[in-house]
Amino acid sequence: MAAAAAPAARAGAGVGVGAGVGVGAVAAMAARGAEAEALFEAHTTAELRAAERRLRAGIEQKREELRQMVGERYRDLIEAADTIAEMRRSAERLLGAVRGLQRGGTARPGPASTARPPAHQSFYGAAAQLKLLLEVPEQLWGAVEGGRYLPAARLHLLGAHLRRQLQLDTPRARSSPILARFPILLRQVAAASHLRSTILQESKALLRCPTGSDQAVAEALCAIMLLEDSSPRQALADFLLARKLAIQQLLNQPHHGIKAQVCSLMELLTTTLYQAHAVFYTVPEGMAPDPALPCGLLFSTLESTTGQNPAGRGGVLEEDLKLSSWFKYLPESVVEFQPTLRTLAHPISQEYLRETLQQWITMCSDDIRTGVRTLLVYVKSMKGLAGIRDAVWELLSSESGSHNWEAVCRRLLDRPVSFWEELLQQLFLDRLQTLTKEGFDSISSSSKQLLALALQELEVKAGSCALSKQIQLEHNVALFLWSESPGDLPGDAAWVSVGQRGPFARSGLAMKAQALTPCVQSFCSTLDSKLKARLEDVLSYLPTDDSVPKEPAVPPRSAFDRFADAGTVQGLLRDHCVACVQHLLGCVREQLQSAQSQLGSPGDARLNAVLFMARLCQALPELCPHLQRCVLGQAGGAELAPKEPRSAKKLGKGKAQEVSPELAKWQGVKAELLQQSLLAYQLWSSAVTKGLVQGFTHTLLLDTAGSVLATATNWDEIEIQEETESGSSVTSKIRLPVQPSWHVQCLLFSLCQEVNRVGGHTLPKVTLQELLRSCLAEVLAAYEKLVEQKQEKRPDSFPLTQSRALQLLYDLRYLSIILTAKSEDTKPSRIKQDSGIEKVIDFLEGHIDPFDLDVFTPHLNGNLNRLVQRTSVLFGLLTGTENQYTSRGSTLSSQELHNILPLASSQIRFGLLPLSMSSSRKSKSTARSTERVQGQAAAPVLPREDEAARPGSLFRQLLTEDEDTVAPSLFKLGWLSGMTK
Repeated sequence: MAAAAAPAARAGAGVGVGAGVGVGAVAAMAARGAEAEALFEAHTTAELRAAERRLRAGIEQKREELRQMVGERYRDLIEAADTIAEMRRSAERLLGAVRGLQRGGTARPGPASTARPPAHQSFYGAAAQLKLLLEVPEQLWGAVEGGRYLPAARLHLLGAHLRRQLQLDTPRARSSPILARFPILLRQVAAASHLRSTILQESKALLRCPTGSDQAVAEALCAIMLLEDSSPRQALADFLLARKLAIQQLLNQPHHGIKAQVCSLMELLTTTLYQAHAVFYTVPEGMAPDPALPCGLLFSTLESTTGQNPAGRGGVLEEDLKLSSWFKYLPESVVEFQPTLRTLAHPISQEYLRETLQQWITMCSDDIRTGVRTLLVYVKSMKGLAGIRDAVWELLSSESGSHNWEAVCRRLLDRPVSFWEELLQQLFLDRLQTLTKEGFDSISSSSKQLLALALQELEVKAGSCALSKQIQLEHNVALFLWSESPGDLPGDAAWVSVGQRGPFARSGLAMKAQALTPCVQSFCSTLDSKLKARLEDVLSYLPTDDSVPKEPAVPPRSAFDRFADAGTVQGLLRDHCVACVQHLLGCVREQLQSAQSQLGSPGDARLNAVLFMARLCQALPELCPHLQRCVLGQAGGAELAPKEPRSAKKLGKGKAQEVSPELAKWQGVKAELLQQSLLAYQLWSSAVTKGLVQGFTHTLLLDTAGSVLATATNWDEIEIQEETESGSSVTSKIRLPVQPSWHVQCLLFSLCQEVNRVGGHTLPKVTLQELLRSCLAEVLAAYEKLVEQKQEKRPDSFPLTQSRALQLLYDLRYLSIILTAKSEDTKPSRIKQDSGIEKVIDFLEGHIDPFDLDVFTPHLNGNLNRLVQRTSVLFGLLTGTENQYTSRGSTLSSQELHNILPLASSQIRFGLLPLSMSSSRKSKSTARSTERVQGQAAAPVLPREDEAARPGSLFRQLLTEDEDTVAPSLFKLGWLSGMTK
């Protein structure tokens, strides 16, 4: 040891010197790193020497500490080395002693006779039993740790048998000489009860594990039966109780995925039934067992354990114990020990097994429904629900989950079992209904807020400087229609035809053609995006188009039809979507009712809000395509819904097509939206009519000479030939009105302005007819008031002269022609209005000389006819396209028809712009008109410089056919010539 310590000491000294050198090197590096000149400039010589002394003292101190630390570690090393050497010498001495004993035992001669006295034989037997009793706990714990609970239970019962053999369990065991000589046995007796509880606890824990094999479950149940001396029915109760506790444990697991928990529940339920069949079910007598469906493991394991089966004989001792030298002294009762049950293990009857399992399923169903319902609260989308449902379907439809499932259910419960349909399907539908309701409630509330915000912005007066561009366009739709924007034409309009475009691709021109203002587009776009998100979420729960033909309704290995509730889901989607539209319509209805009592003149700002709601209800079915898909329940991607069948009226007298309930629902929604739109337009038309006719009535009833002159217009002087009594002809001149009064023209023009301001070409025909009807009724009421005033013959009233009566008659007949709407469903009301007009006309004709009236009537009718034709385009928004260029008066009998405007072959004033459309789509009339114009423009002339700046100079080229051709005309271009129609 001293020789070994010397080199170590030298090594420690070397380490200490090396450490000192290292510290000096560090100090030298620090000194070199410092700026020497700065140190000498900042400190005196005495201060520098003091710093040097402190630095050297620190170096010595560190060196001493290092030396002490190395010395202490070295002493510890020496002590450890001495201990190891002493242990080695002791082990060698022990091995030598053992070898000596072995040699002595071999050289010792054997006994003369192998027979021992009975006293010695009993002594050796008791000693062997004591040895075995001490070995049993170790063997038992090894079996428990290895998960072999049935061998552990048998060893525990063997230990109890040994204690009875040695009389250690009797009340007088404390005074036993064996316990006096072997006090360790006291601990063995005390630990016996603890071993029993441990085996029972671990066995029941195995029953709660869904991954345990059938054989392991059967052995655990056998262990419980042997330790508790219970029956197979009690074992069945223990098994089902353990599985119920496992279900509750799964439902209460925190921080686990909901999908994993639900799948684990389904796996546990199916595994329980499979294992109940494999462990407890016994084949009835006379029926051959099915090798694919093993059963009766509990009873076969019990037979082999209790020794009833010859294969199970041989005791419970392990093979390593049988190799021990003391094994041969054990009594036969210990060697051949087999545990037994107090009562015979009778097989469980099928009726009892069926009733017990059905009660267990019913009892667990309540817990599962409550737990899964609580878990599904945390699923916030239908896509998540579909993921859980598909995972359950894949689990139950797999090879392991669906193997002989129907046969097992028939044997155990005498009926097919589907845990999805019995436990989960309704829970998923309830959660889906809740999610759908919450989603559409959110859409309804956000739409209500968006509508209120839009109406608040629209009710700002037009003169305010804080109006945005969109609000200005909403106040005057004509500005929106005739303003250019970058989005009027799509970017690919030059090479993609209209027929090749998608169903949702709409250009800005299409929006302007339908008078769908930016505010309406924004509202519909926002609503449609939310409906799209909701629809996509619901469609994730429904079958897709590509999966329907590939996957039948119930595949051969499908545990259940996961799309069986698709119709219910679509019905929920449809009902909540319709409820959302109804809620929006209710909000619109409330706003219209509040605005109805506050509407004033046509310039009232509240009318803009009313018109916005009218356009919104009219545009929702078209600008919200996902609204239609939600109601119709279409599962296609971007495909349009099927076209609606024609109405019975268009089909004629034939049998009307059958309409599906979904399509009928959608038509009902569209009808309600249209009805609400018409109600809003009706409020607007009544407000406009009331405001405009009020000024007209005030001017008409002014009974002063100045007011009559102020409203007077041009009269025409006509020469007529009259025959005297002598037969000679006399030429005379008469003066007749050719223009309506100024207030009549102002009324009609203001009415056209109001109609044009709201996009008159998109107004419903019913609204326009109602506007004309109400305006004519108000005008007739004004004339009736005038008649009443004149019939009173007050002395201060202005007399109704023949000239004024002629002008009033001309105005009234012109108004009746312009404001009379021609329609089939307005015939009865028109007859009533005509009767009122005739009374006023009779009154006015009563103030005209009868002879003069006969002379004036033909010329007056001719003036009316020409006036109607002149103003048919100016007031075209009121007269309609079907009444242009034709005579409207049924009583007109003019001999000459002057075409003030050229008759057109079609009612399109301008040709279509040169968009990307094939020539085959052009109309025949357009082609004929183009050829005619090109033929007429074969020899155009170059206009003079002074005429080039005049309006319409380009169009006058068409009329100069006889002049010389100087340069080719622009109208030779085919597409530009179409504009001259």
